[in-house]
Amino acid sequence: MTDMAEPPEDVATTAPATRVGVPRETAPGERRVALVPAVISRLQSMGLAVVVEAGAGEGAQIADVAYERAGATIGDPWDADVVVKVNPPSAAEVELLGSGSVLLGFLAPLARPAVAESLRAAGVTAFALESVPRISRAQSMDALSSQANVAGYKAVIAAAEHSTRFFPMLTTAAGTVKPAAALVLGVGVAGLQALATARRLGARTTGFDVRPEVAEQVKSLGAQWLDLGVTASGEGGYARSLTGDEQAAQQAALTEAIARFDVVITTALVPGRPAPKLVTAEAVRSMRPGSVVVDLAGETSGNCEVSVPGSVVVVDGVTIAAPLNLPATMPEHASELYARNVLALLELMVVDGKVAPDFSDEIIAKSCVTRVSGPESGSGPGSESGSESELEEKEA
Repeated sequence: MTDMAEPPEDVATTAPATRVGVPRETAPGERRVALVPAVISRLQSMGLAVVVEAGAGEGAQIADVAYERAGATIGDPWDADVVVKVNPPSAAEVELLGSGSVLLGFLAPLARPAVAESLRAAGVTAFALESVPRISRAQSMDALSSQANVAGYKAVIAAAEHSTRFFPMLTTAAGTVKPAAALVLGVGVAGLQALATARRLGARTTGFDVRPEVAEQVKSLGAQWLDLGVTASGEGGYARSLTGDEQAAQQAALTEAIARFDVVITTALVPGRPAPKLVTAEAVRSMRPGSVVVDLAGETSGNCEVSVPGSVVVVDGVTIAAPLNLPATMPEHASELYARNVLALLELMVVDGKVAPDFSDEIIAKSCVTRVSGPESGSGPGSESGSESELEEKEA
């Protein structure tokens, strides 16, 4: 009689990896993608698996096979534990998100509060990258800045395309051509990049902002500082809204100054409010025919009174361009930068292969716009434990 076989030892089962889904962007004209192959290995080292929708990287010239070679799989991203996007989800996309899932992306919590409300109703914990605080520890997650760099660069390229004049000084057998004079209004990240790019092209550059503390940054780029005697520094690195008297004084001085420039690039924004009008119709009429205005604030009504968002118009011989979503016109590098921002934020909230955001962390707390509290939530104010999830909406 043979001995009975020993029962097999218990084999520990491995919990499935937390999945990160990357859907194809559906907003008109959008060519960026939220993750690129270069960051896949970092995500895998954190214990995450990446699922990419077929064709998600097509607009950025990234083939599906490139994702597969990096270790991702091609499939349905919407039932993943974490979904990462560039633009706010549409109503149809919100319905595809699973209750208890996590969403990261630009969510427009101030401009489009209905998006946050729909995510709250769907039971989704959502983090808005534009709400990441501007502190030194969060610089690697600052997607607004990474995409603003792209917009500032492309604004100058657009200005050069529409200009009837050279940017650099040229000395030829036929004589000398003076360099173009370029003025940048609003010198945050986009404005500083615009100043640097215009100078590289040979223009004489000048910057203006209502925050006097940025004057040294402007001068460090070899540009002149336009001092109009009006200051309005606000919180978080942004400008505050001007009073009526301040607006009148600034406008009169700006209108006079703008006439001296061949190129004006505007980047001024106030979060949650319409963009300030810096270039009046009178100022446009004062510019020489052939001059150019590039208005980067078109999505929030524009900085120029005669701008038509998404269009190029000519008024009294002056070309006014108000392009929308400039980063999408440079999708390869814009996607690379954005993917690194997403990666950095995920690194902050993933613990032992699970998404466990610590809401006591300033970055997590301020970027969260809707929250499902449950057993896997990190510690911190407002987090809940128990079998039932409780949904909270963070005020924009």
